[in-house]
Amino acid sequence: MTVRVRIAPSPTGNLHIGTARTAVFNWLFARHHGGEFILRIEDTDSERSRPEYTENILEGLRWLGLNWDDGPFFQTKRLELYKQAVQTLFDKGLAYRCYTTAEELEALREAQKARNEAPRYDNRHRNLTPEQEAAYKAEGRNFVIRFKIEDEREIVWNDLVRGKMVWRGSDLGGDMVIARAAADGIGLPLYNFAVVVDDMDMQMTHVIRGEDHIANTAKQILLYEAFGAKVPEFAHTPLILNQEGRKLSKRDGVTSISDFKRMGFTAEGLANYMTLLGWSAPDSTQEIFTLEEAAKQFSFERVNKAGAKFDWAKLDWINSQYIHSMPVDKLTDLLIPFWEEAGYQFTGGRERPWIEQLVTLIGPSLTRLVDAVAMSKLFFTETVEFSDEASAQLKQEGSSATLKGVIAALENHQLTEASAQEIIKQVVKEQNVKKGLVMKALRSGLTGDLHGPDLIQSWLLLNQIGLDKPRLLQAVEVAS
Repeated sequence: MTVRVRIAPSPTGNLHIGTARTAVFNWLFARHHGGEFILRIEDTDSERSRPEYTENILEGLRWLGLNWDDGPFFQTKRLELYKQAVQTLFDKGLAYRCYTTAEELEALREAQKARNEAPRYDNRHRNLTPEQEAAYKAEGRNFVIRFKIEDEREIVWNDLVRGKMVWRGSDLGGDMVIARAAADGIGLPLYNFAVVVDDMDMQMTHVIRGEDHIANTAKQILLYEAFGAKVPEFAHTPLILNQEGRKLSKRDGVTSISDFKRMGFTAEGLANYMTLLGWSAPDSTQEIFTLEEAAKQFSFERVNKAGAKFDWAKLDWINSQYIHSMPVDKLTDLLIPFWEEAGYQFTGGRERPWIEQLVTLIGPSLTRLVDAVAMSKLFFTETVEFSDEASAQLKQEGSSATLKGVIAALENHQLTEASAQEIIKQVVKEQNVKKGLVMKALRSGLTGDLHGPDLIQSWLLLNQIGLDKPRLLQAVEVAS
C-alpha cells in the first residue's frame, strides 16, 4: 500500500500556522513511508474564497519546502463528482430533501435551549411523502440535502494519536446537511460531504488533521460506510495554543506564514520549529533538524495529545541557529530584500563584496533577518545618531583629543586591520591615556553607540565607503 495523505486548506484567508503545522506533519508522514503528499484547495465557500489567498497558500507551502506530489486540486472544478455522489445516496435511500426554513430551525433551537438540550435537527422531513414535498415546493421553499444519521449507531475508530475513539450517532446533531439546492437540483456540497468524496476519489490512506475535526470524523466515517468505501486511518494532532492555553488565533497577533516571513524568520527555522509543536524526536534533546532529517524519525507514537504552546523565545533561538550556520552568500541573499524594504541604497562602494563583509560582521548577532535593518543602519546613513551613552562618553575628558589623534593618524595610514590596531596604540602612547578610553571614544564616534559588532571590522567597512573620517569629525563636534 502506498501511503497517500493530503493538506486541504480553504482559501478564505492566508496560510495559517495551524494549517502549516498540519501540512508539516502530513509531509513528514508521507516522506517517512515513501508515500505521496497531495494538495487540495477546498474553495466551495464562494463568498469568502479569494484567488490571492490561494496564491498565498501555495507560496507559503513552497517557501517552507513542503513540496507536494500531486495537485493542487480545486473543489469547484469537481462539482459533477459531488452531484453523482449525492445521487448515489439518494438511490440508496440514505439522503433526502429537507425544506425546513431558517425560521423553523431557529424556533427549534430556542425550544431546545429552553429545555437545556444540546441543539440538534429533529429529522422532521426525513420521511416526507411526494405530496408533502410538492406542497413545500409550491410554497417556494428552498431545500437542503441531508444524510440520515441513526441515533443508535456507535462509531468507533483507532486514532493514531489518541487511541480508541467512540461516538454515538445521537451526539452528532441529527441528520447532516451535505449539499445545498441549485437550479438543477443539487448545488454546492458542504465540507463533511465533499471531503469524503474527495478522499475516496484520491485514494487517501490517512487523514492527518487538528483535533478540532474529531466530531467531523465520526460523521465522515458514516459517509464512507454509506458509500461502501474503505475508511482511511485518522490522526488528530494537538492544537497550537497561546501562552494562556487557548487556541492560537488572530487575536494573538502574528499567525500567518507570510507574517512570520516578514518578521524575519527563515523557512528552515520556522519549519523546524513547527515539527516540535506537538512532536519530539526519539532523542528528546535534539531540536535542530531539517524536514528531511525529521521525516526519517517521524511517527505518531511521539505526537502528544495535549495542546502545543507557542513559544516565541524557542522559535527565536531555533531561527538564530539557522542564521548563524548559514553560508554568507545565502544569508546575503536573504538580507538584501529587508535592506531594500528599508530604503537602503547599494551604491558608493556598497557592492556585493562589501555587503558580504557586512553580513559576516553582523550575522553572528542576528536572531531574525529583520534585525539586520537596525543593526546595519549606521553603514547606510551619512551621519550617525548618538545614543545618550555615546554622547556622554564623547563628552568625557580626553575623548575629543583622542578622536582628533585618530583623525590625524588616518592621514598617514592605509587602513587595514593591522594599521587600525597600530593607530590605536599610537594614540594611546601619544596622549598617555588608557586603551579603553580610545576604544570607547572610537566606537561612540564611528557607530553612535557603546555596544555593537566588532569595532575594528566596523571601522574597516566604514572606511571602504568613506564614512569613517566624517563620522569622527561629527563626533568631535559633539565632544566639544
